[in-house]
Amino acid sequence: MAKSGEQRSASVGAVENRNSMVLVTLGPRREALDRRYVDLTAGLPTHPHHHEGSWAVGRYLETPGARALSLDEAIALVKQVRIATARGASDCLESLATSVAAPIASIAIRQCPELPPTIRERIEDNRAQTYADSVMYRQALAAAAKARGWSVYWYDRDAVFSVAARTLGKGDITTHLSALGRAFGSPWQAKHKLAAAAALAAGRRSS
Repeated sequence: MAKSGEQRSASVGAVENRNSMVLVTLGPRREALDRRYVDLTAGLPTHPHHHEGSWAVGRYLETPGARALSLDEAIALVKQVRIATARGASDCLESLATSVAAPIASIAIRQCPELPPTIRERIEDNRAQTYADSVMYRQALAAAAKARGWSVYWYDRDAVFSVAARTLGKGDITTHLSALGRAFGSPWQAKHKLAAAAALAAGRRSS
């Protein structure tokens, strides 16, 4: 019988980068299982709120590559990207789940700031349009994970290393992250360490 608080399943940590995700999966003993970089969309604009949406309302039209389009066209594009993102998130988690031996129970995704309720409002809001695309990708990954029955842990980037350290019962996780880096091999960059810390934190929540 597993000891109280012992993790019984695998957990995933996610770090977003444009329309892509770094996913680090740790096993029941918090060992290295899988590391991958996945694209949630292909052949579509990666920042439809921030780029095309901004052009539609007259922002950044002097930047290279800017083009004129209507706000309705920008909204339709966001909807198209959102549909593709949902499909891509589902496909990448299906691939991950079938690639690792341990059952996955949880995923950690960076917390999302609040956004205006509609696409139109998100585009028109000068602040919201800067991070609406990132939120779209994170929320799609969360929805795909929930559809698989995984729990979603929304992590605070500034606090997640401390939460991960408490998971291990240690003051910090430098040694553990170094061991994971050796197990996974190069590259082992800041984004991979963050994803690993997030996976540890998610495992703590699901144990």
